[in-house]
Amino acid sequence: MTAFPFSIRRVALCLSAVVPAMGFGLMAAAAPSAVAPREVAIKGFAFVPQVIMVKPGAVVTWTNADEDPHTVVANDKSFHSAALDTDDKYSFTFTKPGEYAYFCSLHPHMTGKIIVKG
Repeated sequence: MTAFPFSIRRVALCLSAVVPAMGFGLMAAAAPSAVAPREVAIKGFAFVPQVIMVKPGAVVTWTNADEDPHTVVANDKSFHSAALDTDDKYSFTFTKPGEYAYFCSLHPHMTGKIIVKG
């Protein structure tokens, strides 16, 4: 019988460290991000990620990666960007807990949400 130079236990330990780091956690993709990221990309006519969670005082920055202009407008009008051209950025500081739904005023089907929890 030939002995393997590694043990099954050692392989399992290595995979348990590598697989989450590679982003294979399918459950995480469906849930809002906890605290980070604080960056939202505007690409493919969508806000990515669509929902994020931050703490009060967090600054969220949106960056337009599309070739078309977009805006970031809170449903309650608490924040509003100018039209963002390609690579333009808009930042807003969230000071109060709550849920802040927003959309692109140029493309109203584009929506997102910031959840602020202390």
